[in-house]
Amino acid sequence: MRRDTRTLEERIAERTAKIDALQQTLTEAVESLVTSEDWIRALTFAARFRSRSFSNTLLIWVQHSIAHAEGRVPDPMPTRVAGFQQWRQLGRHVMKGQSGYQILAPVTARVASLQPDNPDSWRRLASGEKPARGEVVRSRMVGVKPAYVWDVSQTDGKPIPELPAPRLLTGQAPAGLWDGLAQIIAEHGFTLHDTPDAASIGGANGVTHWINRTVHVRLDLDDAARCRTLAHEVGHIVLHADDHQAAAEHRDIAEVEAESVALMIAAAHGMDATQYTIPYVSAWAASRPGQDPVQTVQSTAGRVRAAALGILDRLDTLQIADSTPSSPDHRIASTASAPVSTAADQPDTDSDRIAVDNSAWCRKEPNLLEATILRNPGRCRRGYAACTRTSGLTDTNLEQRELKRPNRAAPHIQWGALMPPPSGQ
Repeated sequence: MRRDTRTLEERIAERTAKIDALQQTLTEAVESLVTSEDWIRALTFAARFRSRSFSNTLLIWVQHSIAHAEGRVPDPMPTRVAGFQQWRQLGRHVMKGQSGYQILAPVTARVASLQPDNPDSWRRLASGEKPARGEVVRSRMVGVKPAYVWDVSQTDGKPIPELPAPRLLTGQAPAGLWDGLAQIIAEHGFTLHDTPDAASIGGANGVTHWINRTVHVRLDLDDAARCRTLAHEVGHIVLHADDHQAAAEHRDIAEVEAESVALMIAAAHGMDATQYTIPYVSAWAASRPGQDPVQTVQSTAGRVRAAALGILDRLDTLQIADSTPSSPDHRIASTASAPVSTAADQPDTDSDRIAVDNSAWCRKEPNLLEATILRNPGRCRRGYAACTRTSGLTDTNLEQRELKRPNRAAPHIQWGALMPPPSGQ
């Protein structure tokens, strides 16, 4: 391999430029989410790429659409996406001439502390530095870097086994979904009640009473509609139970969040997502005074994704396989004993407008970031160090080769053209 003769400053400057270009692409993608249909399609897509952050799913979506327009991939939508080393481990290789899709992955460093429960006590260790006697050592995210993934259509080799997927009839609910959602409601201290019709609960399909800690769902709906309604109420409980008064003050955003959580849960089970009604993004994104609409969309998407993934990990149901081929069958997650965490416990990587590929942190809980681990290391049930070694996105030679590739300009995104309307199985 040809030796890289660039200085450290030149490499840093080039990486910074690429990160800035990715952030610009991400901003343009978010700004292009205008209609209700745009948001529904984006979340349906994200539900199939659950091990990727919402921001990285948008980056993959945009770059794949460019590759399809240029004739480099046969299908308009990506199906299975993984890093260079992940494909090698699966017996496949990236075909010659296929450029990877840039995403943002974390850069980590070692930190040490004599008081691990004190978040201000952690100090960064220099390269090769050993911790002092009694210090606890962990890894910490200190930045982001460009990383590359490829769709399966850009690779060749052994066939990828297809995991079972739910097949539902019209009005049919996935097996076990109602019981699983009801269990989550009970774990949060709420009781679930059936109500005969909409008139008995003010014309709604379902309602959550915060003071009485009850959830009511209409009986006169089909099973699929009842599950969608219950998922909506679970979304409210997971996201808003700790501060329901603030949610009431921003009811438009709270309703979008709860409905979006329900949408991702439904999409992960192969249910018809066209039944969901969400206001125009351009309307609710501008409802927060003093906040940029792009930031509102990103923070909302991060909260929705964190809540939905936490709920999905608690369900012993057959779900559509994650589109990262190395991900285990999602049903394994049902053995977890921890309750669903709120979005406040699972900070999204889009804060400060920095998007990170969460899959490099923990494959068991993709939204479990280092900041959370430092506060509560017991939550990482599979071992944090092991998770950071499995990302397959840090191949040095690949990174040096790919950093030389020019950035492609992102076109104005027409979400309806990129993804066909979601439909039921």
